[in-house]
Amino acid sequence: MEEFESKNIVELLKRKDSATFQKIYNDNLKAFISFAKGYHIEEYDSYDIYHDSIMVLQENAINGKINDLKSSISTYLFAIGKYKIFHAFREKAKVNITNDIEIIEKNFDFDVDFDDEKLTNQQTLLKNGFKKLGKRCKDVLELHYSGHDLDEITDILKYSDKNVLKSQKSRCMKQLKKIIFNYE
Repeated sequence: MEEFESKNIVELLKRKDSATFQKIYNDNLKAFISFAKGYHIEEYDSYDIYHDSIMVLQENAINGKINDLKSSISTYLFAIGKYKIFHAFREKAKVNITNDIEIIEKNFDFDVDFDDEKLTNQQTLLKNGFKKLGKRCKDVLELHYSGHDLDEITDILKYSDKNVLKSQKSRCMKQLKKIIFNYE
């Protein structure tokens, strides 16, 4: 790629020059896969991210978004890839948190009298985890699991709006999950 200047490459990409596209793809593939390994990305995911990144590179060239590119094409491509890697992490974290919250809700009986001496192991974990939560989280979760809807909880606890409450509830569930499952 060094024989081309970035501006010439951008112009060739704008014209959808397949030889230029293929050269950029091949010249950066192995380096990108190694780069992605540094972020502990599975190899098959690295290929998907690389493919998406190279497509974004070409789209940005065609749409005139990189006419004044100050870096090399490779640097720009890796920046796109890094963004996509972080995006993949965020999406995976959302899925994991959602799945873990669903696991807690399905497997832990929230309608428990904690004074009962015959608690199951899961109920004991829940009870102990719940004790470690802050007052605000306890209030939110107690009201939620006692059947109050979000609008009622918003009014009772004087939240500014329902979205703030949703975020708080999500943080509380995440915190409870960390306590119960000893996540760091």
